[in-house]
Amino acid sequence: MSIKSDKWIRRMALEHGMIEPFEPRQIKEVNGHKVVSYGTSSYGYDIRCSDEFKIFTNINTTIVDPKNFDSKSFVDFKGDVCIIPPNSFALARTVEYFRIPRNVLTICLGKSTYARCGIIVNVTPFEPEWEGYVTLEFSNTTPLPAKIYANEGVAQVVFFEADEVCEVSYKDRDGKYQGQKGVTPPRI
Repeated sequence: MSIKSDKWIRRMALEHGMIEPFEPRQIKEVNGHKVVSYGTSSYGYDIRCSDEFKIFTNINTTIVDPKNFDSKSFVDFKGDVCIIPPNSFALARTVEYFRIPRNVLTICLGKSTYARCGIIVNVTPFEPEWEGYVTLEFSNTTPLPAKIYANEGVAQVVFFEADEVCEVSYKDRDGKYQGQKGVTPPRI
């Protein structure tokens, strides 16, 4: 198993539609304004957060149950900046749509800019032949409100190519998050 380089990422995105929209280089500035970087890096791809968010709320005092999730646990928000309350949580989705090859698994890690502010970005692996917009999980571990910027980098995806093709892919087993379009809460 090997980690894939910027050349491989560019080729797979441009020739095979693995990432759309795709930024072939690292973007650090837009229209003269500094941004949290996104796009292709040496051995990964820095994904962006869209402007669609679901912010955790305790207004309805419901219990968080992954087997019986209550949609009233979230408040929907759309905007350029999402403010996550102290010690709270939000979901978002990527700007990019992914199509993962059958012989590839990805790991996604939060960017240091957010980590150094106490904002943890959690994303589960993209399994072989999974496709869709990625649902991003943001945890504000601080006692202060925290900002997440839409259309800027939030995490880095690292691609690993297997030594052999898997017997059963995510698509083969009809994974419950296959083809997800928006911010997707837990399913069972």
